[in-house]
Amino acid sequence: MIKLDKIYTRGGDSGITSLGDGSRVPKNNPRVAAYGSIDEANAIIGVVRLETSGELDLMLSRIQNDLFDVGADLCLPFTPDKSKGLRVSEQQVLRLEEDIDRLNGQLEPLSTFILPGGSTSSAYLHLARTVVRRAEREICEFLTNEVSGKQILIYVNRLSDFLFVVARRENNCGRADILWVPGRHQ
Repeated sequence: MIKLDKIYTRGGDSGITSLGDGSRVPKNNPRVAAYGSIDEANAIIGVVRLETSGELDLMLSRIQNDLFDVGADLCLPFTPDKSKGLRVSEQQVLRLEEDIDRLNGQLEPLSTFILPGGSTSSAYLHLARTVVRRAEREICEFLTNEVSGKQILIYVNRLSDFLFVVARRENNCGRADILWVPGRHQ
């Protein structure tokens, strides 16, 4: 378990931060940007949870914890030694896929793209989804120069799909989605 005795260390005052292995990188490093976006998505999900209860709240609670796993994975440079560090697992990806399939089966079929909005929780879920998509792009960016476990990118990709499906669920299972009408105001 991590023990945080002191919140500020002054170690990042010069624009450099430490990764999980102790190495130091600039705060604008793509890896740092990626786990920053994951943290941002997690905070938005925390706001969503103010509007949720029951099964959805439990799923979002699990995902918030998973997002800390994602951050832990991202902050630790990859080594082939699987005993070093927390890594996102295939089981976490499969759980998201099961939830997506089950929840998507309850939704009205899509006939066009939808606009973010509808209920408060749906709007925040769409916001979280777009931040997760940014994190995915940032992960792809750092993977052009570094190695990482393959599950992390897969998990983040599935998470954005999950957030889309759950946003529709929060809009009365898609019945209250705001539909895009191409060229409506031309």
